[in-house]
Amino acid sequence: MQVFDGFSLRCRDVGEANLRVRTGGAGPPVLLLHGHPRTHTTWHRVAPLLAEDHTVVCPDLRGYGESSKPGDYSKRAMARDFVNLMRGLGHEEFAVVGHDRGAAAAIRLALDHPDRVTHLAVLDGLPIGAHLSRCDARFAQAWYHWFFLARQELAAAMINENPGLWYGGRHHDTPLAMGVENWADFQRAIHDPETVLAMCGDYRAGLEIDRHHDDEDLAAGRRITCPVLALSSAKDDLGDLYGDLPAIWAEWADDVRVRSLDCGHHMAEEAPVELVRELRELF
Repeated sequence: MQVFDGFSLRCRDVGEANLRVRTGGAGPPVLLLHGHPRTHTTWHRVAPLLAEDHTVVCPDLRGYGESSKPGDYSKRAMARDFVNLMRGLGHEEFAVVGHDRGAAAAIRLALDHPDRVTHLAVLDGLPIGAHLSRCDARFAQAWYHWFFLARQELAAAMINENPGLWYGGRHHDTPLAMGVENWADFQRAIHDPETVLAMCGDYRAGLEIDRHHDDEDLAAGRRITCPVLALSSAKDDLGDLYGDLPAIWAEWADDVRVRSLDCGHHMAEEAPVELVRELRELF
């Protein structure tokens, strides 16, 4: 992909899974974790900017894109993947940026491995337990897909009948908006039945084991110890659903800066320059 000029692409064994990973740049390491239903190519406008002075690592999450589908899609398992991945690349400590479902994995990584994560950026996300403890009719109406996709086998069977119907039609999900190569990678992913089943498994884990892990941590008083940047999209609905985002984050971390970007949900594709500016301030 020319959009990742100077980056290398390979598959790496991280113990429980094999991850497709793109790496580039030099300097302090930063791990970029994509959301649903994207792949690592969603970062194609952000990664080259960060690579000017950082080592940038962009994997497909387990279950997503061309990474393997081991069956366990808990965020705790994903966090182990990332620790093993970064250690294998020679990075014992690193910053983490997670968007959407990647944000949930990034949060779990920071909670389970505080000695590894130097900085955490959460893009349009909260701990899964924070979401679900506040679930009401407005949440269920706006984010009904959480509950539909969690019916893993049924949801995947229905989606795989017509992936374009489920994943198409959104104004941003076009080759022009996403970038041609990124859009093509996205299309390959959503038209692969095993990937769709695994992505649904991610949501199933969210309602089951992931929430259990978050509730355990909250009850035990475990907190995120590194500096946190919590970015929300002004044109998406995270702030509308919850209102006081700083108050929510205060339950989970001590050092949090809550900000908003004037863009839609896929901020890495829609506002890459502004996003990189915020990340550089965090780092």
